Amino acid sequence: MIRLPERKARSETRNVIRRTPLKIDRQGQIERLASRPVDVLVVGGGVTGCYTALDAAARGLTVALVERDDFASGTSSKSSKMVHGGLRYIEQGNLPLVRRSLLERQRFRRNAPHLVQRLPFVFPVLAQDGVFDARIAKAFEGLLWTYDLAGGWRIGRLHQRLSVPEVLARAPRLRADQLKSGLLYYDSRTDDARLTLTIARTAAHFGATVLNGAVCRGLIREGGRVRGATVEVDGRDIDVRAGVVINATGVWSDTIDALSDPGHRPRIRPAKGVHIVVPWTRLPIDGTVTVPIPGRARRATCTRWGDVVVVGTTDTDYEGSLDEVLCTREEMQYLLDGANTAFDAGLTPEDVVGSIAGLRPLVGGKEGATLDMSRDHRITTDAHGLVTVTGGKLTTSRHMGELVVDEALKVLGRRLRCRTANLPLLGGAGYDAEATSATGGLGAHLGGRYGTEARFVTDLFGEDPSLAEPIIEGTAHLRAEVVYAARCELARSVDDVLSRRTRMRVFARDLSVQAAPEVGRLLQRELGLSDDEVARQIDDYISGIDREKTVLMEAHS
Repeated sequence: MIRLPERKARSETRNVIRRTPLKIDRQGQIERLASRPVDVLVVGGGVTGCYTALDAAARGLTVALVERDDFASGTSSKSSKMVHGGLRYIEQGNLPLVRRSLLERQRFRRNAPHLVQRLPFVFPVLAQDGVFDARIAKAFEGLLWTYDLAGGWRIGRLHQRLSVPEVLARAPRLRADQLKSGLLYYDSRTDDARLTLTIARTAAHFGATVLNGAVCRGLIREGGRVRGATVEVDGRDIDVRAGVVINATGVWSDTIDALSDPGHRPRIRPAKGVHIVVPWTRLPIDGTVTVPIPGRARRATCTRWGDVVVVGTTDTDYEGSLDEVLCTREEMQYLLDGANTAFDAGLTPEDVVGSIAGLRPLVGGKEGATLDMSRDHRITTDAHGLVTVTGGKLTTSRHMGELVVDEALKVLGRRLRCRTANLPLLGGAGYDAEATSATGGLGAHLGGRYGTEARFVTDLFGEDPSLAEPIIEGTAHLRAEVVYAARCELARSVDDVLSRRTRMRVFARDLSVQAAPEVGRLLQRELGLSDDEVARQIDDYISGIDREKTVLMEAHS
């Protein structure tokens, strides 16, 4: 009774250990999309769509996944990057979501140990003007006990109280005049874009056709049922026949739903989240420290990420363009104010080296604050057989994918067992995160991005020794990573590489601009791009950075 799951897990592990790199040929993927019908067509390459594709493919279904831009280019590369249970959901009384999230957090840590790492969270308890003052700290500790008992214990650490010196050891510049104590618990973090990409690649490993730069232009209807979609890819229109179509486009899901049902009433309420990035030398902390935002009923989290710290906050209502979401000067300033109120840091706009702004696809009405809205997902099948998934969170994306495929199987009239609960992602099987981290240097850098498949990156050094050099002086990212991104990760552009394959745009924005020409040169060699196309990609990337910085620095009345 006890050994059976272990045997299943070992069998599933063997299924994702590769002896050679998974090379994904774009033209080959396009021809597969054009030449064969599939059981399941997933529209949307965010984390939920990618896990849906993986779940379906792992069950033995034929699958195609199409994404109009790039994998994780929307919400899934602009999240808080936390894989967590959600203490706020306990405060909202949503204990079932917390239990599910904590279970899924542990599955991520087991199935993708190279991408999901344990992270300490510190809540300073202040005499006044804190996230928690001494009066409610005791009550909040009760929430932490509930969190631990609901599944937080699976991470291997229980919460604990910290003395003032222990808090300052983790956050030496925290203002100590009002500091009374602290509370510490553990959650996890991830590189959300690389996690999403790895899920998509694992789906491809199981036979799914996966394509970015593939736009759904319309749905194919036969006998009143949705039986596929017309997809535009690289200037070519392809009719993709499918037994069931799944809409996993997040904040854009109302658009796809309306293609199926012209009378569809919008149900997505976009909520904007923003983060800024500052050098760790300006805000030295260990793990994550949660601080108040002056004059606002919300918190900010300050999280170390290598040599930078990401400062971010939760959602606010958003009514602008879904296709251009940027951090504004006002949003940057209130994050800086929050950090400067809590820390003796003296941060200014000139310290900001990157920013992130994204939209969460909340489901519900327009009343009430987005902060208080449920993070539960919603799965529906309309009268024409289109399956749509909305809401949810990164942490529960595997479970959401499972439930979406269960719903799709009802449309197909089939029953197949889910296999993803114990299924490692590519690079995860056999990876020892602690041992690799202890080695430091190149091994830790590549291991934390590719896991056991890091050897496929270093194998490129033998092909061309110059690939062992950094893309540009000042970054740990190697030229080999650009080549690997083109051959094995469906990178098509300078932006794909710098924004999502390496994350340089987020963590080292100005340095990424300097790196753009070298990235363009390497992609030209790998993809056969013309001089004009490379120049256009570099110009587009630099223009995008300039636009981001302009919006970040310009004042609005």
